[in-house]
Amino acid sequence: MSRLTPHQLDAKLRGARFLVWAAGAVIAVTYFRVQILDHHKYDVQSEFNRLRLIPMPAPRGVITDRHGTVIAENVPGYTVALLPAADSVLRFRLQRIAPLVHLDAAGIERVLQRQRRAPYLPAVVLADAPFDIVSALEERRLTLPGVVIQPEPKRHYPDSSAVAHLVGIVGEVTEQDLGGRRADTLRLGSLIGKDGLERTYDDTLRGKDGERFVEVSAMGYVVRVAGAAQTLQPEPGATLRTTIDLDLQRYIARVFPPGMRGAIVALLPSTGEILALYSSPSYDPNAFVGGVSSEYWRALNQNEEHPMLNRVIQARYPPGSTWKLAVAAMALKRGVATMSTRMPLPCRGGMQYGNRFFHCWSLQGHGSLTLEQAIAQSCDVYFYQLGLKLGLTSLLEDANAWGLRSRTGVDLPGEMPSLFPSGTEYYDRVYGPRRWTSAVSLNLAIGQGENSQTLLDMVRLYQMLASDGKSRPPYLVRPSKEPAYDLGLTPDQLAGLRQAMVNVVERGTGGGAHLAELKIAGKTGTAQSTQGLNHGWFIAFAPADSPRVVVGVIGEYSGHGAALAPLVARVIAHYLGADTTSARYRFILPSDSAPHDTLLPEVPLPDTLTGPSPAGSDSTRAPTIP
Repeated sequence: MSRLTPHQLDAKLRGARFLVWAAGAVIAVTYFRVQILDHHKYDVQSEFNRLRLIPMPAPRGVITDRHGTVIAENVPGYTVALLPAADSVLRFRLQRIAPLVHLDAAGIERVLQRQRRAPYLPAVVLADAPFDIVSALEERRLTLPGVVIQPEPKRHYPDSSAVAHLVGIVGEVTEQDLGGRRADTLRLGSLIGKDGLERTYDDTLRGKDGERFVEVSAMGYVVRVAGAAQTLQPEPGATLRTTIDLDLQRYIARVFPPGMRGAIVALLPSTGEILALYSSPSYDPNAFVGGVSSEYWRALNQNEEHPMLNRVIQARYPPGSTWKLAVAAMALKRGVATMSTRMPLPCRGGMQYGNRFFHCWSLQGHGSLTLEQAIAQSCDVYFYQLGLKLGLTSLLEDANAWGLRSRTGVDLPGEMPSLFPSGTEYYDRVYGPRRWTSAVSLNLAIGQGENSQTLLDMVRLYQMLASDGKSRPPYLVRPSKEPAYDLGLTPDQLAGLRQAMVNVVERGTGGGAHLAELKIAGKTGTAQSTQGLNHGWFIAFAPADSPRVVVGVIGEYSGHGAALAPLVARVIAHYLGADTTSARYRFILPSDSAPHDTLLPEVPLPDTLTGPSPAGSDSTRAPTIP
């Protein structure tokens, strides 16, 4: 056996010492890097393993009426979610809690899909959990890993369907929302306004979400909630005060004829402030809070009455005889007629024009009338001749100049523009150059033909008549900055039109709106429908000598517009505090056999507007009762 010499032994010891010192140096450098240089990274990783981020939604701002009464508020609610995990782990945990939260296979897949879109946020299982489910989960918290139950503000609409088309709905953020202008302030899972005021003023109503952390074990169980880490409190949204008179809105919802499709709107003529806006049939906006059920959503979408359609701004109808006030205003403005002007042909139930006979709604005729009397009796023959005297060019120019083919600019989403030709070139394009006659003016003059208006647009016209002849764009929160339209009428001309409208109510076609102690000025209208019964209109304002409110109603397939006059009278009287005992209240509703399956067809400009034929072939048109 060989022995190491002292010199060799000393050399090995020096080598061993070097290795030990080198290893110590590496360990020291490693510890220095981990503990000092990379301390923040590993500290964050440690905290991430221990803590889980839980967003805290901000309460949405309260919506009130003009008097401060609550229209939309927040009430306490609970959210059930699962902490982020691998897809297989999350599926297993969902299957464990499914019997407790009544979650089927389709529901599990929806939660998994939502989690895949936002993998670092808790997967929401129930956005509006009932208290009994919350209690059941709390009792089993120690056996259910990853379950987080959090109190959250829940949107609530105390008046439910009475304000549905006004306030709209809230819903969960989608990828399309994230791609819009608010992407920097939104996250998947948060709530935003989807329709109505909730959508228009979402930036105001939506506050700033907070965040908190919960401490979890290595197995994913929540071991500490309070004090796990610093909490960032949410900032509530701002209160939104509207122009709505909630008392009037509730009254309208209560007296609106049950079973009738239509809408009603009331506003202040001096400012354009909307006092009430109601569309029927309606729906329950509370059903959308926390996610609408598939059954309710399917029922709304398959309903042939389209309850989610806001008929104040999203449905268009021929204005019928309510349009005659616009034609009368055009004639006064252009000097074609005065309030005492008579037409050459007296009304004998209709008039011949070319080889066609155009009917009046009264087959017996009205005889010789002045313009004031023709408005009161809504004589079609008078306005046929007035339309011819004005000429098609003047009819089109003035209607366009007064904004009667544009949106009103109301601060609600989805407003449809009215349909009206922009000029005579429309007829050249549709019928061919020189293949149409001036007979098209006859139908335009009585509110038929190539003319479909929204209710709000027609009420804006009557707001101009009720004020100084200038339009005030209707609004609910903030007035539009768009320029106002001007009828160009003198005060005497406006007074003459108002008196004619008073005559409509006191001894004309709108007698159902007559009240002994309140002078109401109004106009009936009955618009033809391709589905059987006609659409009824009535628009009025009061007091006639100093108008304080304008109210308009449209009734789909409601028959004669005169049948709706008592409804408008009741609404006006309620707002002004007048006695209604003298009003003749009777609503003529469609029979059960009347068609209710479709709206009046909407015909987009400029290609498919319907109306009289190029030669004005209107001889088969049934008499229209105003």
